[in-house]
Amino acid sequence: MTAPAIDRIAELLVHIGRSARAEGSGSDLTPAQWTCLRFFARANRSTRTPSAFASFHATTRGTASQIAKALEERGLILRQRSETDGRSICYLLTPEGEATLARDPLSDLTTALGDLPEGARDRLLAALSQVSERLSDLRSAPVFGTCSDCTHFSGAGGAAFCACMAAELGNDEIGRLCQSFRARTDGDTDPTERPLQ
Repeated sequence: MTAPAIDRIAELLVHIGRSARAEGSGSDLTPAQWTCLRFFARANRSTRTPSAFASFHATTRGTASQIAKALEERGLILRQRSETDGRSICYLLTPEGEATLARDPLSDLTTALGDLPEGARDRLLAALSQVSERLSDLRSAPVFGTCSDCTHFSGAGGAAFCACMAAELGNDEIGRLCQSFRARTDGDTDPTERPLQ
């Protein structure tokens, strides 16, 4: 592929991202606040922290904390002490936060993606995941992913376990974002076939 074509792909990705953001949607949340709300809705229990959001959003911890504080003051998220480390805090969406997320301006983008044939969506997801991982490598930044694609995950017979958290996982946690994610390679076994540790 030629350099101009690669540049065009990069430009399209940025353009799509900007087009899908909150501006012009009638929302009074900023794009960063929408990203934060989505993040805490999708993150697993060990990842719903200000520092994990800072890494995900590629911003400073201070900025991430200010974004979270604004959502907390609006009653959209609730601060709680971590179950595993009493010094740490984590965030949960409130019922108002869940209701707000139901009006997410990103829904237009998900509708457009849903119009693609399933095979095209699968290829796009795989390609964008590779780009995300490579960009994280180039910037020495963490990669976020979900259990089913992670080396820490094992499961069989309806049970699931995260070796990193040393904890059993509920079905609702397997598809959540995790900051401890380590991508499986082609040589790794299917996580649903790995024995529990």
